[in-house]
Amino acid sequence: MNKIYFVRHAKPDYSIHDDLIRPLTDQGIKDSKELLNFFKDKEITKIYSSPYKRAIDTIKEVAKIYELEIEIVDGFKERKISNCWIEDFSNYSRKQWSDFSYKLEGGESLKEVQDRNIKVLNEILENNDSQNIVIGTHGTALSTIIKFYDNTFNYDKFNEIKDVMPLIICMTFEGRSIKSITRQINK
Repeated sequence: MNKIYFVRHAKPDYSIHDDLIRPLTDQGIKDSKELLNFFKDKEITKIYSSPYKRAIDTIKEVAKIYELEIEIVDGFKERKISNCWIEDFSNYSRKQWSDFSYKLEGGESLKEVQDRNIKVLNEILENNDSQNIVIGTHGTALSTIIKFYDNTFNYDKFNEIKDVMPLIICMTFEGRSIKSITRQINK
């Protein structure tokens, strides 16, 4: 049985619009260090992450205490919204959650994000057995994974967690079969 701890990144600096290099704020850095209290006794054996700086920086202290390399997995990156910055994220997000195939030009639909994330998650599940794994991820990407296993997860539930940073969701798997999904308190 694999236990996967999805860690949604800590608070990012939204003044940097480039997703790949957007750093954490000072508060985000502080909050990411507090993850050590949660993970110190979890016997983590593997760590994967989105290629985005904020996801990597959120889990890098966990990697240090376990002396593990962070394996970058491009498939765990966040949804691409468009080729330009959008101001009304709430309205855009509501449209996407009501129509999983909705996307802006140059962007991804939630269905595409979900397919990409589930594909790489399945590869990890197939290549690991009885591991405690951390995956550094993002709010929307993680939400599409939750939705894949729990069809009751919707826009309202996404909206409840969209400002929770960092966020830890633990999923337990037997093979590819989900056994449990729990939101963790990281204090």
